[in-house]
Amino acid sequence: MIDLRPVVHILGWISGLIGAMLFLPAAADAMADNPDWRPFAESGAFALVLGLSLAIATMRTKPLSLDLRQAFLVTVLGWIVVAVLGAIPMMGIGIGFVDALFEAMSGITTTGSTVIVGLDSLPPGLLLWRAILQWIGGIGIIAIAILILPLLRVGGMQMFKIESSDVSLEKVSTAVKTIVWLAVIYAALTSLCGALYFVFGMSGFDAVTHAMTTLSTGGYSTHDDSFGHFPQASLHWIAVTFMVLGGLPFGLYIKELQGKGLSLLSDQQVRGFLIFLFCAGMGLAIWLVDNLGVSFGEALTISFFNVVSIVTTTGFASEDYGQWGHGPAGFFLVLMFVGGCSGSTSGAIKIYRFQVLFLFVNAHLKRLFSPNRVIPLRYNGRSLSEDVAMSVLAFLAVFVATIAVVTVILAALGLDLVTAYSASVTAITNVGPGLGPVVGPAGNFAGLPDAAKLVLTGAMLAGRLEVLALLVVLSPDFWHYG
Repeated sequence: MIDLRPVVHILGWISGLIGAMLFLPAAADAMADNPDWRPFAESGAFALVLGLSLAIATMRTKPLSLDLRQAFLVTVLGWIVVAVLGAIPMMGIGIGFVDALFEAMSGITTTGSTVIVGLDSLPPGLLLWRAILQWIGGIGIIAIAILILPLLRVGGMQMFKIESSDVSLEKVSTAVKTIVWLAVIYAALTSLCGALYFVFGMSGFDAVTHAMTTLSTGGYSTHDDSFGHFPQASLHWIAVTFMVLGGLPFGLYIKELQGKGLSLLSDQQVRGFLIFLFCAGMGLAIWLVDNLGVSFGEALTISFFNVVSIVTTTGFASEDYGQWGHGPAGFFLVLMFVGGCSGSTSGAIKIYRFQVLFLFVNAHLKRLFSPNRVIPLRYNGRSLSEDVAMSVLAFLAVFVATIAVVTVILAALGLDLVTAYSASVTAITNVGPGLGPVVGPAGNFAGLPDAAKLVLTGAMLAGRLEVLALLVVLSPDFWHYG
């Protein structure tokens, strides 16, 4: 049997944190003299009391520790608890249960898909709460990617156990120190981003909310036109900079500040990520100049903003690239799969998995014509075990299969094939906008049937948990073994 007390204890503290954070949008609405402050305040009080009650009831005298199965449960249930608690105040202001759960899950997983229309006229509380959800989700993703997923050996993440952290599940004091470093770096970068947004033309409220959703690579905006609402090229380049920073490994930020290990640019994953962004951005910029007749400077801004937004799975849009033709649409569909670095706020497959896949396939090709040849696999100067390669291949197989299953389900629910496929891809990769007139960068998920929204809610959770972590918890053997 799994001892659930440590799991419930941690979930209690998570619930209490969400309750405390809910008072921020309540204050924003109260200052705007909007009655929506009551649902936020009441939901905050409920979550705070519930969380503290659970934490106190499961408190122990000995230090907190988690075994492997408990770590899996905390990882999965944590996202579900936050999404449910995050949806409660939305229901309190008149949003239906399915839409509220979809919006909250999209927020906490930093997906950025939305069912809410008329953002420009909404009261500040709801807009701020959406941004807060993504900001919390971003640092939660980083913490799990650095502290837990390497130990759970999900999708090849075990090779970052030594590089990103030496934390074991029992070394709580070390884990707390790592989380403090993460929080300081994350808050500092968010503050810098918000300050730059404000200086270069955003209102104070827009600067705060967009800074939260930029660094978390979430993509929620306070305007229906997303980042297209802001004409200043300077703001777009600030966003590009901080979306890239959000897509880099935060574990390396810590090592940089501590003076340990390789520098950021010496890391194989970081170099691959930056080179890919440069090549994709320049390629699209040249295409824009040749086909749309825009100036090269404007093309660079449009190209790099939208390429970086999709690759880092932020999901901001400055243009409706779905109107550029079939070629760019296919290009952006491919970009949805890429993602940022391990230990970042980005979703999707991640750069390191493509690098490992290339090494593995290249070695396999060589063995086909030279069967007895010994080909060592090395990544970042270290030997790459067969276990890592197999984990990456298993992840990719399950990832693609999940997209296929979700696509079929959505098509069976009445969605056209383009909408069904791109919606499933954008949900599982946690990008945000899909393709086509319905869920594309100029569209919205509000018109989808409730059943489709529920399916996509589950897909966003699966994508955020790297699919395999969710499948492990859903396995009957997980509950009966040991």
